[in-house]
Amino acid sequence: MNRVLAHTGAKFPIIQAPMGWIARTPLASAVSRAGGLGIIETSSGETANCQAEIKKMSALGLPFGVNLPIRFLKDDAMLRFVCESGVKFVTTSAGSPAKFIAPLKSAGIVVYHAVPTVEAALKCVDAGIDGLVVEGAEGGGFKNPEEVSTLVLLQAIRAKVDVPLVAAGGICDGRGMAAAFALGAEAVQMGTRFLSCAESPVHANFKNAIVNASETGTWMLNKKSTPCIRSLKSERTQAIFEAGVMAPDALSGILKVYFDGDMEAAPALAGQSAGLIDEVKTAAQIIDDTVREFFEITGRLGRLAQAHNFG
Repeated sequence: MNRVLAHTGAKFPIIQAPMGWIARTPLASAVSRAGGLGIIETSSGETANCQAEIKKMSALGLPFGVNLPIRFLKDDAMLRFVCESGVKFVTTSAGSPAKFIAPLKSAGIVVYHAVPTVEAALKCVDAGIDGLVVEGAEGGGFKNPEEVSTLVLLQAIRAKVDVPLVAAGGICDGRGMAAAFALGAEAVQMGTRFLSCAESPVHANFKNAIVNASETGTWMLNKKSTPCIRSLKSERTQAIFEAGVMAPDALSGILKVYFDGDMEAAPALAGQSAGLIDEVKTAAQIIDDTVREFFEITGRLGRLAQAHNFG
C-alpha cells in the first residue's frame, strides 16, 4: 500500500504545492477533484482569509491538506484553528516542526515536513514526523542556498530514513514522477505545473511566462542573504542576480505579478520545471497525463526487469 495515499485519502500520489495567495479553494479543489491532493496555503499571512478557505474546502468533502509555514506564522492562531477544524493532513515548512508535531498529532492529523537536507530530515524523523517533503533546489520559491538537486537529495534521505517521502522540485509530468519513485519517493509535489494550470488564479502573463521559459529560464537569487529564492528570469531578476543581493522589499510587489500580470513588479517565483511546460492545461489534464505517462514508463521498465534486459 502506498503510504502517502493512506495518509491523505487521495486517489493519486500527486500533491499541489502550497503557494502563497495561489493555493486556495479554486485551485486546491480542482486538484483534489482530479484525484490529486489540493493544499491550502497559510504563508500569505492572511489568517482570516486562509481560515475561510479551509472551511470552504472542508465543506466540499474532498481530501485536502493545509500547509503551516512555521517562520511565517504570526502566532498560534492558525495552528489552533487547524487542530480544531477536522483537517486530516498537514505539511509544515520553513522552520523546525518540533513544537507543532504534538498538538497536530493529538488532533489526529498526519504531519509531513518539508526538508532541503539530510540533517533536517533526520531531526524531523527523530521528532516524530509522519513523512517528509523532500525539496530539491530545482523548485521555485523559497530555497536553501546550498543547492542540492532532487535527484541527489531523494537518494541521500531514502538511504537514512524509512518514512514516506514526497519528491518536490523539478517534477511536472509522468517522467519526473517515475524517476522520483525509482529514487524512493511515494508521491510527488508539483508547484510550477499547477501554478500554470487553467484553474490557477494567477494572471495569464505569468502562465505564459512559464510556458515560454526554457530550462535555463530561472535564477537562484539572494544566495548570500535571506530569503534565497528561485524565480523566472526578467530584467528585474537579472539586476538582482548580478548584484548578488536582494533588497528587503523586493517581494513587496508580488501580488501585482500574480494578479495584475506585471512581470517586473517583483521576482516571479517559479521552478526549473518551467522549461518542461509548454502549454496551459486543466488540473485534470495534468493529473491524467502524469498518471498515464507514469504507468507507461514504469510498465516498460518492469518488462525490462522481468526480462533482465536493458532494452
